[in-house]
Amino acid sequence: MTLLVVGLGNPGPRYERTRHNLGHMTVDVLAARASARWSRHRAGAYVAETRAGMLPGGVPGPRVLLAKSTGYMNLSGAPVAALMRAEGIDIDELLVVHDELDIDLGTLRMKRGGGEGGHNGLKSISQNLGTRDYGRLRLGIGRPPGRMDPADYVLQPFPKAEAEEAALMVQLAADAVGDIATLGWEKTQMDLHTRD
Repeated sequence: MTLLVVGLGNPGPRYERTRHNLGHMTVDVLAARASARWSRHRAGAYVAETRAGMLPGGVPGPRVLLAKSTGYMNLSGAPVAALMRAEGIDIDELLVVHDELDIDLGTLRMKRGGGEGGHNGLKSISQNLGTRDYGRLRLGIGRPPGRMDPADYVLQPFPKAEAEEAALMVQLAADAVGDIATLGWEKTQMDLHTRD
């Protein structure tokens, strides 16, 4: 089995530290922890391969393929679908990591399927896969203050007061990905959702 972990975000330095790039930040942390190198895949994504943890007897854990699209968030679906075809990944082996407006900053949640909540990256993936039944690791960013447009809010970097909490959330998200690969979906979801 391979766990394909797709971190959603936008390319380039302009978007690097924005709320909408929490998915990219998470897979970057996972790649750095494993000293895995990013390479360009013909599917239109950067990929890095690693193993999650150790199994009994010192055997390396499951294969984890980290990915992030080379293009913009709202076009994420085509590269994800192409990568799944090229690597023989089933829908139940896909985990999409993304920012979530409807969850408070610092809170992580997991779910399979359901709506996209206006998230253009998820919409694109659902359309290209023809299903919404894939796993999601949702990193809370909270709602924008006042009447600020959510589109402007997600493309802003975290202010100083929130940056530390966001950085910690990314580390916890990377931990959760490792747990999903080694302990399974149900156990990780139960642990994560009872932690708060």
